[in-house]
Amino acid sequence: MSDSPSFDLIVIGAGPGGYVCAFRAAQLGLKVALVDKRSTLGGTCLNVGCIPSKALLASSEHFLFAQKHAAEHGIKLDGVSIDIATMLKKKDGIVAKLTGGVAQLAKARKVTVFNGAAAFVSANTVEIKGDKETVQATAKNIVIATGSAPVELPFMKFDGETIISSDHAISLPAVPKKLVVVGGGAIGLELGSVWSRLGADVTIVEFLPKIAAANDDDIVRNFTRLLQKQGIKIECGAKVTGFAKGVLTAERDGKVLEFPADKVLVAVGRRPFADGLALEKAGVELTDKKRIKVDSHLKTTAPGVWAIGDVIDGPMLAHKAEEDGVAVAEWIAGKHGHINWDLMPAIIYTEPEVASVGLGEDAAKAKGLAINVGKFNFAANARALANDAADGYVKIIADATTDRILGAQILGKNAGELISEIVTHMEYGGSAEDLARTIHAHPTMSEAVKEAGLAVSKSAIHAI
Repeated sequence: MSDSPSFDLIVIGAGPGGYVCAFRAAQLGLKVALVDKRSTLGGTCLNVGCIPSKALLASSEHFLFAQKHAAEHGIKLDGVSIDIATMLKKKDGIVAKLTGGVAQLAKARKVTVFNGAAAFVSANTVEIKGDKETVQATAKNIVIATGSAPVELPFMKFDGETIISSDHAISLPAVPKKLVVVGGGAIGLELGSVWSRLGADVTIVEFLPKIAAANDDDIVRNFTRLLQKQGIKIECGAKVTGFAKGVLTAERDGKVLEFPADKVLVAVGRRPFADGLALEKAGVELTDKKRIKVDSHLKTTAPGVWAIGDVIDGPMLAHKAEEDGVAVAEWIAGKHGHINWDLMPAIIYTEPEVASVGLGEDAAKAKGLAINVGKFNFAANARALANDAADGYVKIIADATTDRILGAQILGKNAGELISEIVTHMEYGGSAEDLARTIHAHPTMSEAVKEAGLAVSKSAIHAI
């Protein structure tokens, strides 16, 4: 056992929440340690999640353009083919560059990094078991930022070969002939899109009545149609019952459904990951949903122990974890941290993308709120037409009395980028008129956001 180093803050978990928390605390003058089991920093997001999946989405989109759409632009490409090994190598290169960048930032900020598995000895001490040595470290404050792991179906355990998780789906050495994706959320839809573009016969099997279930019915209806147009099969309201001899079975309305599959990607959600932390030794309690219990300032039931990101209540989103981490670092340093959990944008990075923030139209009506809704189609936007991005629309939901923006949903190319300015207006309590009177450059796809703001008061210029 090595000597027991002491810190102002130890952060367990080096994903977006953990490393951002550590870096912000170091900026504020705290002596910080960052612990992670992986040899590379960045957590699930950088190593096997957000980043590699987006790299594959970009590569597969380029292939689809070259194969099916280049000719429309007068670009003649003969014999277009894919090299999966090179595609994966590019993905891995992007991951390596980013994880290496995080390591450089940690060094520059004088954050001490421990590679190993951490477990609590007490509320202010953790034991870190590395490959070569075990260290006990103490700190005035400890932040749990250990993230989440894929949910495994008890009757269909991951084997890494046929029954796979998202971790496996970003590294398949060849395009499967038939891929069945269990789960119609962001992860399943994104990775399903990747392999569909590359030539797989993809079927999405979703238990709920619709895919992308957090979004408004009209958005999902149009989104579903566009994905089906791309060749992706979508089966909703189907409860998966098992997999045997190359066939996934499900039930719907008392009828048995069968889906032949070479690979089955199980993407039914993620669970908070606090395995092996010995939380009981610190006095950290869990909620009924097995997430770590925290107060409004993200303090756990143990003195000096905090928790952020996927291990606590709220959406399992990297940017949510980052905001949690910054706020906790600032609170620990005696500053005024701020998080607005009501304005956490959510994005599905398919083509087209789906982005949302705040209250949707359906949710607002279910609450009995008096609202006005403004919509604007990308088909009436000049830049969208030039960009082959005419599918979809922007929708703004505003309070009928005050005109304050309550939420927005966007179906369209780069929706994840376009949603940001709406979040900004909502952050300061802006109205649909504020958004509509903000000057947008022409021609840009962002003009559709302005027009949707105008449409709230039935004042859209470029729509009837």
